[in-house]
Amino acid sequence: MNVLLLSMLGAVYQFEREIMRERQREGIAAAKTKGKFTGRKKTINDDEIIRLVNKGKCIREAADVLGISMSSVQRAKRSFAM
Repeated sequence: MNVLLLSMLGAVYQFEREIMRERQREGIAAAKTKGKFTGRKKTINDDEIIRLVNKGKCIREAADVLGISMSSVQRAKRSFAM
């Protein structure tokens, strides 16, 4: 009996979650058409990252100097195909 109840509650939760995600997608799409949804602004310009890397700084040093994560430096390097 408990297994049946838990299965039903799980199915209801999953259905509600899908509805919430659909509403979220619709809201984001509506905001994008109005030009309101842009996401978070970058904390540092990619050109600044590339300038430090070109000067010979390793990824860790560039991240420390700029106060950003190493993955942000790696992402910038990849976008410039260095």
